[in-house]
Amino acid sequence: MSGDIRISARNVGVAIDGVTILEGVDLDIVAGEVLALVGPNGAGKSTLLGVLAGDEASSGSVDVAGRPIGDWRIADLARQRAVLAQDNQLSFPFTVLEVVEMGRSPWLRTERESEDDEAVLEAMRETAVTGFAPRHFPSLSGGERARVSLARVLAQRTSILMLDEPTAALDLKHQEDVLRVARDRARAGDAVVVVLHDLNLAAAYADRIALLERGRLRAVGSPADVLTAELISDVYQYPVEIVTRPSGDMLVIPIR
Repeated sequence: MSGDIRISARNVGVAIDGVTILEGVDLDIVAGEVLALVGPNGAGKSTLLGVLAGDEASSGSVDVAGRPIGDWRIADLARQRAVLAQDNQLSFPFTVLEVVEMGRSPWLRTERESEDDEAVLEAMRETAVTGFAPRHFPSLSGGERARVSLARVLAQRTSILMLDEPTAALDLKHQEDVLRVARDRARAGDAVVVVLHDLNLAAAYADRIALLERGRLRAVGSPADVLTAELISDVYQYPVEIVTRPSGDMLVIPIR
């Protein structure tokens, strides 16, 4: 149900080889909204997403659907959340159709296995990769691979969608398409977490923004609350101005 807390993180910390990557992070992932994780390079965005997904060890606590994330079996956790990583490489020349079908593996031998064909076709339509079905994944461009990988994640049909820089390899049209899909999933009641570098995409599509700085949460709130010229200029160490268009859309513009 929209508004329900799907994932709750408290006092999360990660240190690798004595270097603090995350420290003291408190964050809730809520059904029915898109949460954008933003911040400079090295701020800890992808690490935080990995902790929330259960793929990265941390101190503190992370609960999924009210249960500690460590109590979930891997297969059961995969039915709760789907994760799109930054790396879209595969070692073997699977076809595009086979790659998208991999998203259905958590539902093998369950009653929802009957949804496989429908889920795969719908996901391929949403990401505009239906025409690639017989092609081998390594033959695709970086942007095409990114869209196929997103289709695999959508085919998983979980109530939590976690996307790590899903727009990084995409052209303008497909960036907008991907985030419209994310927006639609949230509108349907799913919880969506997306790591973004483009602050203007975050402003346009996120309900809330979590701004990370050197492993700590500097601010969490609506785009209007977080994307202020003073705060963004300070965190990114580069001057910006915020322009609000008559439509209400916000633009973050570097001052050159």
